[in-house]
Amino acid sequence: MTQLSIKENMKKYAKLIVETGVNVQEGQTVVLAIDVEQAELARLIVKEAYALGAKQVIVQWQDDHIQKEFFLHAADEIINTVPAYKVEEMQAWVDQGASRISVVSRDPDALAGTNPDRVASYQTATGKAMAPLREASQANKISWTVVAAAGSAWAAKVFPHLKKTEEQVAALWEQIFKTTRIDQADPTKAWAEHDEKLWAKANELNAEQFDALHYTAPGTDLIIGLPKNHHWEGAGSTNARGEKFMANMPTEEVFTAPDCQRVDGVVTSTKPLSYAGTTITGMTFTFKDGKVVDCSAEKGEDVLKKLIATDEGASRLGEVALVPDPSPISQSGITFFNTLFDENASNHVALGSAYAFNIKGGTEMSQEDLLAAGLNQSTTHVDFMIGSDKMAIDGIRHDGSRVPLFRNGDWA
Repeated sequence: MTQLSIKENMKKYAKLIVETGVNVQEGQTVVLAIDVEQAELARLIVKEAYALGAKQVIVQWQDDHIQKEFFLHAADEIINTVPAYKVEEMQAWVDQGASRISVVSRDPDALAGTNPDRVASYQTATGKAMAPLREASQANKISWTVVAAAGSAWAAKVFPHLKKTEEQVAALWEQIFKTTRIDQADPTKAWAEHDEKLWAKANELNAEQFDALHYTAPGTDLIIGLPKNHHWEGAGSTNARGEKFMANMPTEEVFTAPDCQRVDGVVTSTKPLSYAGTTITGMTFTFKDGKVVDCSAEKGEDVLKKLIATDEGASRLGEVALVPDPSPISQSGITFFNTLFDENASNHVALGSAYAFNIKGGTEMSQEDLLAAGLNQSTTHVDFMIGSDKMAIDGIRHDGSRVPLFRNGDWA
């Protein structure tokens, strides 16, 4: 992919992000979180958002190198505390109904060599401070989207066989454009058709209202209970104002909330997890009565165990998602070391908080009522991949009868 074609596709991508991703409306505030390396894309997104009538676009610049220095040298009281002005700022975004765009591009091993205790403490503090913003997002009170950009360190991790940085970055941009349908004649129309297809599958599952799902694969034998009146979601969502948005681009999943008290068995990860600036591989979890009672990892086990210990809900599941192995991202054969992509190549589950919209009437429930209904509460939400072409999944009805959902990693 040439530099000229990257620039042309980047313009189309920025337009898709603001139109389909968060669906910017006249007079809205937009908050953009993006790495300093992606300044060119940031300028394009800001321009497109204002063109659609945004009242203001707030850019939160991020930098892996500065963040690493922060964890290496900042005072403990700074690591463990979120300033009041930042909490007030996030609350102001919620009050304004601001739309959020998060552009991920970081180095999967950006924080290698830092103290995992300090990273965990910071994430715990930040998770608590962000509670109102997280709850508003997970209840679709506001529009939000997570998209990607080709960071040079990330590209080097994905395409180590390419020798030049420019080649690695170009190869990653090519995959981003392909998986977000920028390479198609009308990306907006392509996304509408894709959304319709995923919602058709979600509606089939909603009509069934299974009591549980049973997963079997090498290293996995897991039963996940589902709450009464659970709701499967497709690609697109609708916020409290009735405006459509696309929370993840790319996306190939249909997903719902599990009953956080009814998960039992063993599950093994099938792809690496990039979390807290560390790549974690070879994870195995044992669940009993919904809770992780044992976990291990071939690499990054200390970071994994700190994640599980974040709070009570971090050791329980908040999401269950179905993705067929023949999905385009899976068939690319590429491990992206990035959850946004790898989760859309594989069936996956998430430790931590559940989405309120994954149960009928959930967006109007209190956090206590959601928990009572079986939807997990936590300051974290971390997806990890468990699917493969060897996975089978059965839907278990309330009468105990079974319906094959997946065989050999694909819809049965």
